[in-house]
Parts: sequence; structure tokens; C-alpha cells
Amino acid sequence: MNDPEVRLDERFSDPGVSATPWAAARQVLESAQLFWITTVRSDGRPHLTPLVAVWLDGQLHFTTGPEEQKAVNLAGNHHVVLAMGCNQWDRGLDVVVEGVAVRVTEHPALERLAAAWTTKWKGEWRFRVTDEGFAHESGGDSLVFSVRPAKVLAFAKGGFGQTSYRFDGDRAADPPN
Repeated sequence: MNDPEVRLDERFSDPGVSATPWAAARQVLESAQLFWITTVRSDGRPHLTPLVAVWLDGQLHFTTGPEEQKAVNLAGNHHVVLAMGCNQWDRGLDVVVEGVAVRVTEHPALERLAAAWTTKWKGEWRFRVTDEGFAHESGGDSLVFSVRPAKVLAFAKGGFGQTSYRFDGDRAADPPN
């Protein structure tokens, strides 16, 4: 993935604040232990729930049980928002990723992702690759999804700034924010 176009939105930023570098936003994506995902039910109502995810190869990856509300929603609408950050008003960096969730079913990709989960959580999250996705060592199957960011927003606090990141091909598709 190429580095994105970076833009500070001065309408929502303190005077004199600089755009948050992509490397800082990417570090939040790589290190966050908890993400919040929003999916949309068939009747248009949003569904928000926490989950664990990994950033690998320029994409966010997450799992869900086939009967969970996330999976049911994704069967009809693949658009998602994932958010992570610091639960403080005056410090930290919150990052929001918008994109489309796509099922991962190829064994080599699933093997790499299973290894990434194991590494990130020092063995606390271990998955076995199956034909449908993952099986957790404690039981239960999971579908695996990848989200290639269409747009990423970073909200710096304690020197407030809103930075947007647009990726190849997505720069002209949406309005500035």
C-alpha cells in the first residue's frame, strides 16, 4: 500500500497544529488492542461492538462468528467503520478507518493472519486455519474479514487536530470530509 495523501482539516483543528503524520496513525492501528466496529443492519440501524483486530499488509483484519450480528450485517452490507484510540479528552490519538469488509478464505493469507494474532497477543489469541476461516482453540468457528482503508481519520487531542488520509483511487471519490 502506498502512503496516503495527508490533509489537515483546519475547520476542526486548533490554530498552528500540524497534520498527524501517517506513521503515527499507522502505529495506533498496529498497536491498538481493542477496536470498535460499526456495521449496518438490514433495516438501516447501526450495530457497534468491540473486537480485536490486526493490521497487516496495509489492511485491518478481524474475525466474527458466523451467527454473530456483525456477520449477519456484513452479508447484506460490507461497509464498515473501525475506531480505536485513547479514552482521554486531552491527550492521545484516536483513529477511524472507513472501508469495505471482504472475506478472507485463502489458506496462505489465513496462515499469515493466524500467526499475526498469535504474535500480537503473545499467544493469548491462537487460531487454527479451516476451510471457512479460523477455529479458536477453545472451540467455535470464525469468519475472517479484511478491510482496505478507503479513508482514515486521525483525531489528535491536547493540541486538537483532525487529519484525513486518502489512498490510491479513493481521493476523488468522496468529498474532503
